[in-house]
Amino acid sequence: MPDQPAKDSVRKGLLKRRDSIPPVVKRVKDRLILESLLSLDELKDVNTIFLFASFRSEVDTLELLRILLSDGRRVVLPKVERENKGLLLYEIKTIDELSPGYMGIPEPSVCSDDRLTDVNSADVVIIPGAGFDADGNRIGYGGGYYDRLLCTLEKAIPVIAPAYEEQILEFIPSEPHDRKVSIIVTDRRIIRPASPDYS
Repeated sequence: MPDQPAKDSVRKGLLKRRDSIPPVVKRVKDRLILESLLSLDELKDVNTIFLFASFRSEVDTLELLRILLSDGRRVVLPKVERENKGLLLYEIKTIDELSPGYMGIPEPSVCSDDRLTDVNSADVVIIPGAGFDADGNRIGYGGGYYDRLLCTLEKAIPVIAPAYEEQILEFIPSEPHDRKVSIIVTDRRIIRPASPDYS
């Protein structure tokens, strides 16, 4: 089991590296990552996509969101449920249905029961993270929201993580219950771990 202070230190260092990417460089990297994401077979001819709305220095996902919606895809985004430390998933129809939520993160603002869904209805899951390694290990932001969400997956669904090359480490400390991602898309390469949890 990794030492928690060590894990926190790794997370802090990764976020500092991501935050330090100059805006002009970030825009170029975002475009390269978007192009690579759209080239994935896993995103072609699928209907329902779980996506996160980017926040602060995360890889920009808003352009991907616009493209998916304009293509007529069904897009599902998370809304933080603070009481249970979980994520409620809602389908959005337009990007205007996002508004600042928990910690200022863009979240679905239309939260009716007919929009509520489950991660197992998705064909593809796209998640954020502080950092990753080539084996698919992920370090999040410390809240465990996405770890708990991934643990509810009942079928083999590709889990994709967009990340800057600065977020890739040789080794990410992990625990037995941690779920790996199946594809990491950076501004330089597409990483497909040898033994992903989902494929």
